[in-house]
Amino acid sequence: MGLAVHYRTHTCGELNVATVGKQVTLAGWVNRRRDHGGLVFLDIRDRYGITQVICDPEHSLEVHRVASELRSEYVVQVSGTVARRLPGTENAHLSTGAIEVVADSITMLSPSRTTPFPINSETIQIDEALRLKYRYLDLRRPCMRDNIVLRHRVVKAIRDYLDEREFLEIETPILMKSTPEGARDYLVPSRLYPGEFYALPQSPQQLKQLLMVAGMDRYFQIARCFRDEDQRADRQPEFTQLDLEMSFVAEEDVMSLIEGLLVFLIEKTTSKHIKELPFPRITYKDALDRYGTDHPDLRFDLPLVEISDLASRGNFAVFQNVLAHKGIVKGIRVLGAGEYSRREIDELTEFVRMLGAKGLVSLAISPNGEVKSPLTKFMSTGEVQAIIDRLEGQLGDLLLFVADDAKICNDVLYRLRVKLAERLKLIDPNELALCWVVDFPLLHFDEETQRYEAEHNPFSGMDEEHVGRLDSDPLHIRAKQYDIICNGYEIGGGSVRINVAAMQHKVFSLMKMSDEQIKEQFGHMLEAFEYGAPPHGGIALGIDRLVMLFADEESIREVIAFPKTQSAMDLLMGAPSPVGEKQLQELHLQLRTEQKR
Repeated sequence: MGLAVHYRTHTCGELNVATVGKQVTLAGWVNRRRDHGGLVFLDIRDRYGITQVICDPEHSLEVHRVASELRSEYVVQVSGTVARRLPGTENAHLSTGAIEVVADSITMLSPSRTTPFPINSETIQIDEALRLKYRYLDLRRPCMRDNIVLRHRVVKAIRDYLDEREFLEIETPILMKSTPEGARDYLVPSRLYPGEFYALPQSPQQLKQLLMVAGMDRYFQIARCFRDEDQRADRQPEFTQLDLEMSFVAEEDVMSLIEGLLVFLIEKTTSKHIKELPFPRITYKDALDRYGTDHPDLRFDLPLVEISDLASRGNFAVFQNVLAHKGIVKGIRVLGAGEYSRREIDELTEFVRMLGAKGLVSLAISPNGEVKSPLTKFMSTGEVQAIIDRLEGQLGDLLLFVADDAKICNDVLYRLRVKLAERLKLIDPNELALCWVVDFPLLHFDEETQRYEAEHNPFSGMDEEHVGRLDSDPLHIRAKQYDIICNGYEIGGGSVRINVAAMQHKVFSLMKMSDEQIKEQFGHMLEAFEYGAPPHGGIALGIDRLVMLFADEESIREVIAFPKTQSAMDLLMGAPSPVGEKQLQELHLQLRTEQKR
């Protein structure tokens, strides 16, 4: 490592028995100081590791005096000789655990106030707001340091992989044109053009397609994107994605490239194993039917099974009422849970009610074959048995059912499925289950706006035989769309695009955009297509989510150096914040006073 030797000759993570007897200089933070009467031990920490330093008054009274005055997080420089630790005092948990440095001199470079939380403890729970306010201290903690290092390695591996395959990394603008489709834009007022605004990009979608028209052929970018939307654990107002586009490709070409990239990343940057290769492919319809979501977690089975036809038999009012209002009834088989107590079932019932379901119907099969369920009072033995058979219920199993509107039913059972898997310990923490979800509908009809809207984005292509349905049956057109899923998270999505101006105009028109709106928002793109646009397709992968999964974290905030809170606040810098009247005047802006209700 080419270190600047003025302050250090080695890092705190590289000394070992091969360096015993060497004169070295280290620089870093005091991780811990231990006073053993005569001897003072210092653990000196930097990004690379920890080295133990011994300060012996018999060797140097001055070193011992300085060491006695140091405290945690002081920045110091230490010079001394590398020595073996005494037998029995080695630390197998440290890469430097076989040696220590006998200090000849210590210089205190910078003192530290008492930190608002301990840096040297991984076990103490720290309030997240405090961590974000003092993020520069939080990043000193080894777990956070490791996440940032992992992120670097993932991004570097992506660049290496794509560079070897003739991709060009091309930067696209941050100041863009606002388009109202999708999430809300972050707007930037223009000083030079009063009353006009730039927008921060939600993605480089249009620009990467224009790069294909430009003949760039294979493009990628580690792109910063911005969306003014409500936050949650796997979202941020600004995020990073691998943006990628290729010319002269079909779906298989893009999917094959990304599958190879993900296998490469997992093998190079993690110790995790992939559950199944090649990645399974599931249709959008099958994903909803079997798992209740288009981003299923395949680390465990626990499929959902619809029983609406069987539930219509008998006279169980809960089922009958839902089916009369065009709802559905679906169930899940919980292996070996037939002996769940009333309290345990009540907990699950309360869980689904919190998610919006009306309740949970249970059917327990005891080890001796006895069936306990409210269904037995309203359905015949044969009708109940048909339901058990549909779910492949066995002795000792518990069957759980939700009856509701299809969307609610699927969403509730999808979340219940994950909760049950966690409770039953069916999840291997070192396993990554990836799959492709394909055959998405091109459009859906929004009852609120009374118009067709793109299921993913309005640029997705379709098979030739579906083109004729745009006028007569647009809801049954399947897009050339593909999402990549990992452990229940959508980590990326893309499509083969429309590359014909008339076809793209037609899709915009179906979404009730006027010719004027189309020209204003996408005229530049449609005009470009008239100058020879190659068939092209691409994808975007969420870097934050990907690293979160690799690092076994539950929030992307844990793998971003300086994230916002769930309410989009920057607690470290204090943003968003007011600006002065002079700045507002320069931007031709005047704040509107909110009227009190």
